[in-house]
Amino acid sequence: MTPNIHYKDREIVGERLELPAGALYWLGPNLTLRNCTVVISVASRWLTLMSGQFIDCTIQAKGELKNKRWARMSFKGCHFKGRFTGNDFGFREDDLDKWRLGGIENCDFSEARLDGCRFYNCDMRTIRLPRWPCFTLLEPVQRAAELARLKWPGLFGSVIIEGLPEQEACVVAVTYHAPSVAERLDTTAEELRAVLERVPRVVM
Repeated sequence: MTPNIHYKDREIVGERLELPAGALYWLGPNLTLRNCTVVISVASRWLTLMSGQFIDCTIQAKGELKNKRWARMSFKGCHFKGRFTGNDFGFREDDLDKWRLGGIENCDFSEARLDGCRFYNCDMRTIRLPRWPCFTLLEPVQRAAELARLKWPGLFGSVIIEGLPEQEACVVAVTYHAPSVAERLDTTAEELRAVLERVPRVVM
């Protein structure tokens, strides 16, 4: 039987939390981690996020953490490392009333590899983003029509850009890893960069 490890209803300060494969982990409710290092080796489906706050923590994905929604978690002054694919950060209104518990501010992703990661309802001026070969489109939904007028290589325009109007209006940024998205969409990182260098409100 797979063991359940539950961190809830407490504050943990200055510890290293290892989440290795072989168990199901629950974070929250009412969990506060302060000045902690959280090392996630487990696959996304084995990590359940209830509610809590991370303050001045380091969050490290040892493998590739895929499709994790962090809407119920609040991050302040945290540092992210490792590979995150399809992760959502920041509170979301569609997550019942528990979204009010989440959020993200003053965090550093400069040592992370983000691909298809979205930021919701946050001030991106407080977020340190990864640089090339990652790139971030700021205000992607509001600028969808502007971005659609450009000629994008491969399938990037038809898949990514044309899909922007379908995103929630509260998505304030989306980050991709150029080599990964280029491979999926029949182009190259260099061809993408040639267009991105002419586009305002892009971080790379």
